[in-house]
Amino acid sequence: MSEPLRITVISDVVCPWCYLGKRRLESALAESDVEATVSWLPFELNPDMPEEGMPRADYRAQKFGEEKGAELDAEMKQRGDTEGVHFAFEKLVHTPNTRRAHMLVAQASDVGLGDDLTEALFRAYFEEGADVGDPQVLVGIAEQVGLDPELAGEVLRSEAISDAVATMESRAAEVGVTGVPFFIINEKYAVSGAQPKEAWLEFFEKLSSEGGEDEGPASA
Repeated sequence: MSEPLRITVISDVVCPWCYLGKRRLESALAESDVEATVSWLPFELNPDMPEEGMPRADYRAQKFGEEKGAELDAEMKQRGDTEGVHFAFEKLVHTPNTRRAHMLVAQASDVGLGDDLTEALFRAYFEEGADVGDPQVLVGIAEQVGLDPELAGEVLRSEAISDAVATMESRAAEVGVTGVPFFIINEKYAVSGAQPKEAWLEFFEKLSSEGGEDEGPASA
């Protein structure tokens, strides 16, 4: 492959599978000689979440039941440990509305910091228990990766950027994206789910031989 792969990831910053999928993709890229540029598009797992969010215990109980929710967290923590992702679910007390976080990622992407900010948001939420729906928290995270805090505050108050994020999300739905993470490679291949490193490596190998195949690692 002479040119870097263009990988677009549709995800939500409160999706543990998205964090895991990011790390697995990065592991595969690090182990191969493939170069890639990674960009991020928004997907709200909970589009009807109140703007102020809600207690995570209530959210998980409503969605899974208390016992099942705890079981899922334990399973995900084990998966994360094997990938170098240290989920600290015990620190998560709040499930946020993620629209503002996506607005900030959109702005960061315009100046080449989308991947850095996405990583910082994942880490802040899942490893530090930060409320990534809180504007002040978001401005602080944005400043950490090099965004101007004053500009970040303006972005979070922008109805135009909020509308743009909603439009991007509707386009994802139009092409059939119902779950995340969802990867689009070179605007040609579609890969669903947090595929393991080995599947990505196999896919890269296919792409490097005779121009690639018509299937991504989800079908490999």
